[in-house]
Amino acid sequence: MIALRRWLPNVPLLVWGRQYNREAFTSDMVAALIVTIMLIPQSLAYALLAGLPPEVGLYASVAPLLLYAVLGSSRVLAVGPVAVVSLMTAAAVAEHSAAGTHAYWQVAITLAFLSGGMLLIMGLLRLGFLANFLSHPVISGFISASGLLIALSQMKTLMGIKAEGHNFLELLLALMHQASKLHLLTLGVGIAATVFLFWVRKGLKPLLISAGLQPKLADVLAKAGPVVAIALTTVLAWALDWQGQGMKLVGSVPQGLPPLTAPLWDLALWQELLVPALLISVVGFVESVSVGQTLAAKRRQRIEPDQELVALGASNLSAAFTGGFPVTGGFARSVVNFDAGAVTPAAGVYTAVGITLASLFLTPALYYLPQATLAATIIVAVLSLVDFGIFKSTWRFSKLDFIAVATTLLATLLVGVESGLVLGVVVSLALFLFRASRPHIATVGLVPGTEHFRNVLRHAVLTSPKLVCLRVDASLFFANARGVEDRINAEVAAHPGLEHVLLQCSAVNDIDASALESLEAIASRLNDSGVALHFSEIKGPVMDKLNTTDFFRHLHGQVFLTNYQAIQALTPEVVC
Repeated sequence: MIALRRWLPNVPLLVWGRQYNREAFTSDMVAALIVTIMLIPQSLAYALLAGLPPEVGLYASVAPLLLYAVLGSSRVLAVGPVAVVSLMTAAAVAEHSAAGTHAYWQVAITLAFLSGGMLLIMGLLRLGFLANFLSHPVISGFISASGLLIALSQMKTLMGIKAEGHNFLELLLALMHQASKLHLLTLGVGIAATVFLFWVRKGLKPLLISAGLQPKLADVLAKAGPVVAIALTTVLAWALDWQGQGMKLVGSVPQGLPPLTAPLWDLALWQELLVPALLISVVGFVESVSVGQTLAAKRRQRIEPDQELVALGASNLSAAFTGGFPVTGGFARSVVNFDAGAVTPAAGVYTAVGITLASLFLTPALYYLPQATLAATIIVAVLSLVDFGIFKSTWRFSKLDFIAVATTLLATLLVGVESGLVLGVVVSLALFLFRASRPHIATVGLVPGTEHFRNVLRHAVLTSPKLVCLRVDASLFFANARGVEDRINAEVAAHPGLEHVLLQCSAVNDIDASALESLEAIASRLNDSGVALHFSEIKGPVMDKLNTTDFFRHLHGQVFLTNYQAIQALTPEVVC
């Protein structure tokens, strides 16, 4: 109880709720209306992408919004189904049940439960830092590949054919094999909807601005363009009897509140879903925090990653008990929520009310909605996630990051979303260790007329054949200790008249036991060859650690406060 009393004052609802007023209510209501209009078609489309009935998307957009409003630290993040998580859900659940069946839905509910539990536990243990192990190149490559996979997977719906596949090549070959069976009316409607939605994204905003609308309002209306496509094609499908001509429609969508559900209490199933649930949790968390931090910075606000874990965990648990599937913070609708003027998470509560009303009263109108329109909505949304520019930027800036991006993208396309992400993380960590094992070590000399030292390869500096000064630009630990040892041995071999080796430690923040052992071996080896090992500019915490050992008592060289003092003492002719 004491811990609960300490935690309750930090619940975000109690923080922003104290300052809530009529002005905030008005802004949140306007934003909620706009986001609701946008979220309804997205929820339907992403449920179908996950292999679930369309109404499940509506179910997943009610309770999670309510829980996030209470626990979330972002003022504008909109939680619900998103494209990448829906794809990952489909990949995970398809291994256990056939899409569209009740058993499939139960497995998706169980996946949301496991994901929510993991996120909640990670949040309570304050493990938000673990998301840092997913580097930006890996996330970018994964999301771009997922966008391509999702877009290709929707082509069968756009063409009115059946085509299955677990990766990009399988899907592409299946589409080519079934291309002769395409349904022309479905393809025409799908292409028209796709072209219209692309135009809405690029061309509607300038048109509305030229008509006299404020840029902010024009931008929000342009993002709500899918509603127009859905309304228009639904009316046409009803009026022209497109179903009778062979076009697939959404069909009956049950009316009513989200049902009370429960996960499957099957330990064997849980064990098989643990890895997919963990990957979904981490990807969803990273996406959510990235969006939340970006939008918060624009208003000079901040979010708490650990609190976000708790909020997203509770949101996914609520989805599991109300017939939903895994959810997270969505980029597009969060941006719309922000641009529409939402000032508190209460906008999410009002959006949840709007989705509930739609579930109660508007679902009959969705009967004639063409599935091709929803496919077009997904294609246009996910292609905006594809970023090929990162290949060019990483190739120029860091070849190792380029390898991480390319590996993640290709593995996700050719093997699958889960394997691609895991391989991307493994490659990223391996490249990190590769970098760490090869620290930058510069041979430095004195800049004439100053007390500064710079790299001999970049500047005209003063040196002495009796001394080699090496600046190690990294902390010393087990992975790079041998690299430092090899560099010093090479310098000694290259300078026959060497008397002193000076290590400038201004960039060394830590030394572990393995590195200490290497330094002891270096000092002993140099002493045996008549060369003294010296140190300069050792930081206080590092010095404190070294003073707890016998290292300095056995060192034949000296420890200097500054590199300049070391040069004065060891090679005074250089200073003169």
